[in-house]
Amino acid sequence: MLVLVEVRGGQRDWDEAERVFAERDWPVGASFVRGEEASSGVLRGDLSARLYSVEVRFFGARNRRTGRAAAWHVERLAWVTGLEMYARRCEPMDRDREQLTVWWAHTVAHRPPRVPGPGPWTPTARLRRAVAVARARFTEGSGYHDTGTVVTGTASEARRVSRMDLPGGSAPGPRPATDVRPLYGRERSHIVSRRAEDAYRRAYRVLAGLLTTTFCAVVAHQQSGVRTWVWAGAAVLCFLLGAWSARGIFESGGRAGSLLLYGAAGAYFLAVSLGVIGGDGRGWTPLQMLWAFAVTATVGGIYLLVRQWTWGEWLTWAAPVAFTAVASLVVASGSVLHALYASGVDLTPEDLDVPGVWQATSAVRLLSLLSYALFVPALWGIAKHLHAPFVSPFERLGTPLYVLAQVMVVGLCAAFAVDSAGSAVKDFRTAAARKGELPSYFGVEPEWACVEPTVPAAKLSTRGGVLRPERPYVSFGEAGGTVSLWDEPAGKALQMPAEQVRLVPVADGKGRCAFSYESLPKGD
Repeated sequence: MLVLVEVRGGQRDWDEAERVFAERDWPVGASFVRGEEASSGVLRGDLSARLYSVEVRFFGARNRRTGRAAAWHVERLAWVTGLEMYARRCEPMDRDREQLTVWWAHTVAHRPPRVPGPGPWTPTARLRRAVAVARARFTEGSGYHDTGTVVTGTASEARRVSRMDLPGGSAPGPRPATDVRPLYGRERSHIVSRRAEDAYRRAYRVLAGLLTTTFCAVVAHQQSGVRTWVWAGAAVLCFLLGAWSARGIFESGGRAGSLLLYGAAGAYFLAVSLGVIGGDGRGWTPLQMLWAFAVTATVGGIYLLVRQWTWGEWLTWAAPVAFTAVASLVVASGSVLHALYASGVDLTPEDLDVPGVWQATSAVRLLSLLSYALFVPALWGIAKHLHAPFVSPFERLGTPLYVLAQVMVVGLCAAFAVDSAGSAVKDFRTAAARKGELPSYFGVEPEWACVEPTVPAAKLSTRGGVLRPERPYVSFGEAGGTVSLWDEPAGKALQMPAEQVRLVPVADGKGRCAFSYESLPKGD
């Protein structure tokens, strides 16, 4: 944006303003005292104020709020530096780049002459000439005769540029005749590409049309009755809006090809999402598509946030980074999910002998749950890219709203982690009550076992209840010299020294154990 910045305060403040403009790589096009030159007759003269025509550079979308965003940057600079500085006018600058066709230069000595040689123009001569022309075109297209020179522009411009004498290049004099060929495919003279940023914006709209069409079609596929027709109509409307954007993807020409390609892409998206291709007819669910959209938005939003990184963004980024760092530290000292699971079965993490591989796996799972905390910063990055009013550095409610949203999402992440372990404990308790096969949880492998004491009942040391060796228990194995069991009728854990019992695995908990204290040696 080209911004007319007014700096008040005198020569010292003007020098400081010019210095901070240079530090931020904001070129100054012109400067003059207020009331002189371009501002003569426009603003009242003031010798203590100076106007600067500054090119303010920042990341973000080009929309109707871009000018206001440029004023925010000037206001922030004034607040940071303590200068009295005002953005008096913000005007967009068109710095979009033209997309020029790329060409390779090649020699033409291999081409057959345009005018046939002397002699009769017989069918055999015609065939030989056709073969020579085809061979010349094939070798040209394969790059066999390229000179290594690359030029850009239209076909006529590229041909003339490839033949011109380049200052400081090869020595002047006669050079072999050259021609050019496009880098990719063939040039279509009737197709004019749009400028780069404009083309990207239109391509994003086309992609958005395809994705919304696919989502509406998936929802319609899952519905019935009137709702099916409503969502199907929404899918058709989104498809038509995307087709309108695809129609204008080029400045001129190429409409039929663009619409054909858009239709083929839409058919492929629908075939994949509905399970016709690679889905065994099952297709995607709306929840899966929303999850995919959320992941894509999170990745894109974090990128948009990081690329415009400044000290002002530390507030936005500090909370999730600190949260993730603390969580990683907790994971490094012990498995959080295992601790939650152990607490649900009346044990401690030390009572569960979990291999290190499974601890690492549960840590990855925990971090995947905590990654939802990045969703709010991602939305903040998208809002800053679009210059939403509430992300202004001077908006009083913006920061409290962000902090509130982040706290809510962090709490939701913690609830997900607790729910993961809680669901596992619930499934375990259900299976234990049915005395059937027991589910595992990240390396915790409970199993049914008969517990046979190796000492008399009077010498057996137990914690949490009395051992009844005639019925099976759920065993969590041995850890630290202690055997941990689950007593389902009592609904609590039972522990005892490992040297006082012997575990005999059984298939399930429906039978009885063949053990009696009379079988122990009399000396014991």
